[in-house]
This record gives sequence, structure tokens and C-alpha cells, in this order.
Amino acid sequence: MTAKRAGKSILILSAVVSLAALTVAQGQQLGGMAPQAPVQPGQQQPMPGQPNYPGAQMPGTNPGSAPSPSDQFFVKSILESDAAEVQMGKLAEVKSQSTDVKQFGQKMVEISKRLDQQLKPIAEKLDVNMPKGPAKKEKVLIAKLENLSGPQFDQSYLQAVAKDHQKDVKAFQSEAALAHDPYVQQAARIDAPVIAQHLQVIKQIAQKHNVTLTGKAK
Repeated sequence: MTAKRAGKSILILSAVVSLAALTVAQGQQLGGMAPQAPVQPGQQQPMPGQPNYPGAQMPGTNPGSAPSPSDQFFVKSILESDAAEVQMGKLAEVKSQSTDVKQFGQKMVEISKRLDQQLKPIAEKLDVNMPKGPAKKEKVLIAKLENLSGPQFDQSYLQAVAKDHQKDVKAFQSEAALAHDPYVQQAARIDAPVIAQHLQVIKQIAQKHNVTLTGKAK
């Protein structure tokens, strides 16, 4: 997604389509939310689905040690964010009249669902219940998006996902540095740059549609 602008439309569509490839390139993750043991220098990182992938063998919390509240909050907030991304992405597929926005919404649905599946073992380890849907604030935003279509929808949708990704980038970077659980920390380290890449795609699409991302989503 660092190709020069040889044609804005081609760049944006290519960047959106490459979200799937980007996921694979980062270890089949929206980064690496599947629990992974720290990788030593020179050691090849195992991929999900491989026999030596450590997710299935992830140990539980050590007896007598309680999960970190900050780690629990992080995992819960990401699960809620994923639920919102799925619902908003599905709306984009229906409400938008722009091919690139539709494609981006579709990819966000796929990636968010995959991330949820990879987060489940960590959530269980930290005694975090899988949320039933988005947080209350995001439910209000989704309700507003349901009443929009065309360019108005595109503007509000792009502003919303940009705001979510900006928040997530900060959260992942913070957990990468400060997480108590080593699996959460490893996952956050792998995911943070990938989410930042997604944010750049959103910015490129927004620029194409003359959408300003500095303001709050309407």
C-alpha cells in the first residue's frame, strides 16, 4: 500500500483488495490476535493452522494469579469494536453507492470476524465474556448510519471507521508496551502496525471522496 499515485482510483481499489493479502502477510491475522508465544530472533513464526501453532496449547492463567484488569478491558473493547466493524461493514455493502467503500466494508467484516475467532482463546484465558454486540455508543452510531445512503453514508461511515481505527492504534500500541499477559502483548505488537495500515487505506479512500476525517462522525 505504498505504491505511488499512478491513478487515484486504481490505488484505492488495489489498497482495499490488498487488505486480505495484508492479513496473510502479517501471519493470517488482522495482525496476530491468535495467541502466540514470543518468537526468538531467527525463528520462523508459526502460522494459524500449522501443527506447531501455539494457540491450541496456550496455558491458562497461573493458579493464584488474577488477570490484569487493563488487559481484560483491552480485549473486551476490541471485541466490541469488532462487533461494530462487522455491522457497519455490512451496512456499507448495502448503503454505499461507491465500489471502493463497498469493498472496504466487506473486507472489514471478514477481518473483524476472523479477529474475533482468534481472540476467543485469549478472552477465555483472561475470563472475558464475549460481548453480545457493539458498545452502547457504537450502537447509536450504527442506528444513524442505517438512515443514510449514498455520499452521506460514505462520509459518516469513513469518519466512523477512521475514528475507531485511530482509537485502536493507540490501544494496541499501549498494550504492546504495557500488557501484563505475554500473549496479549505479543498479539498487540503484531497487530498494531497492521491496524495502522488499515487506517492509511481509510484515509486514502476518504481523500478520494473528499471526506474530512478530522471531525467527529455524524
